Amino acid sequence: MPATSAEETGAFVAFLRVIGMDLLILLKIAGVIAAAWLVERIMYLILRRGYARRKAKGRDEFTQYRFLRNAVRTVVVVAAFFGVIYTIPSLRSFAFTLFAGAGLLVAILGFAAQKAFGDIISGIFIVSFKPFRVGDVIQVGQQGLFGTVEDINLRHTTILTFENRRVVIPNAIIGEERIVNSSIKEEATCQFVEIPVAVGVDIDKAKRIIQQESKAHPSQFDKRTPEERAAGEPEVAVRVVEIKDGVVTLRAYVWASDPVTARLMRYDLNEAILKRFSNEHIAVAIPVRHFLQQHPLAEAAHTETFPPEEQGPHP
Repeated sequence: MPATSAEETGAFVAFLRVIGMDLLILLKIAGVIAAAWLVERIMYLILRRGYARRKAKGRDEFTQYRFLRNAVRTVVVVAAFFGVIYTIPSLRSFAFTLFAGAGLLVAILGFAAQKAFGDIISGIFIVSFKPFRVGDVIQVGQQGLFGTVEDINLRHTTILTFENRRVVIPNAIIGEERIVNSSIKEEATCQFVEIPVAVGVDIDKAKRIIQQESKAHPSQFDKRTPEERAAGEPEVAVRVVEIKDGVVTLRAYVWASDPVTARLMRYDLNEAILKRFSNEHIAVAIPVRHFLQQHPLAEAAHTETFPPEEQGPHP
């Protein structure tokens, strides 16, 4: 048995030497990986302790902490990767030959890395100028992507939508989009609740029902200033915002504590108002459009042609 173990060990060492490695190099690789892990842990503890010591622990500080945490991890991993390559002689000579002699390859890699550097710079700008922070509820771009910012790192921003889907957007792209931030100052949201009614209904009665149902919702609160209360402004304003195609659109301005609560409140109010309208015999309008389609035979009759000898006035 000892002879067999010695033979296996010798075969393993011989295999390592064939591929250009030996036990010393393996120990060096293990040392590089262990050093990288230790540096990453130390930096993590330093950042965590620095974040814990800060008096203000809002979303600004948490965003900076998460960005630096991700940046340190990325830098350490990249440094460990190059350290491992430098430790292995065959890979080191191959890398030097590749980068020293292949100028075209270096140019291609530099061109391909432009987007990566653009994402890194955009991420630094996002953390510095704070158009949004981790935990903010935002809407991105014209498509209306709506969700909560979950993470910001060197390359991309992760948004958690209300369907529990994580959308990963490169920082360079999100930095150029229009951002609607519902949390940057305060989260109180004025929710529009729009109900279409027929032209002939009692508008005052419909507005009164909408106000009653809106004020009865537990998520609604009074956002009026003392001056507006003194002036007699209603707690829930309801206005006629459009008259079109036989439809009168009534809009209620209802306040909730945050965007998510406001959206859920709108769904509840749509149902409650429709039920009240049904009980009070108030018709909800639906635009009706008429489309006329010409019969193919009639179209052919209009385009009929006659031979030259038959052209002339026809009855």
